[in-house]
Amino acid sequence: MDPESLLQVYKNAVFQKDLELYTSIFDEQVRVFDMWGSWSYDGLNAWREMAKAWFESLGDNKDLVEFDDIQTEVNVDLATITAFVKFTAISATGEALRYLQNRLTWIVRKKNGGWKIIHQHTSGPIDFETMKVMLKR
Repeated sequence: MDPESLLQVYKNAVFQKDLELYTSIFDEQVRVFDMWGSWSYDGLNAWREMAKAWFESLGDNKDLVEFDDIQTEVNVDLATITAFVKFTAISATGEALRYLQNRLTWIVRKKNGGWKIIHQHTSGPIDFETMKVMLKR
């Protein structure tokens, strides 16, 4: 598995609301700078609790994840991946309800023959006039 294959695992895990699959791509010592609610999540247990709450908050809906403008830099045992991410809420009947976008950066380390995310950073630019985060590109 190469580092970029983590993107597909992420997409599948989120759509399926599969907490174990989702957390499987993150290192035990992951540090996450998420754009929602907390300054950081330190360690996999904290990140797992966030993901559990996220998936539960969706109810019968699902989030469809799409990546755009993916840029990857891979070295022997360390890689960076940046992308724009679109999260579309899909109803139980398959209807697209709404979407938002953000920016994503992953730092990924090779560990035990596989790749794990050791740092995730998500963000959105802030509009100068309104001081609100722009969630659509």
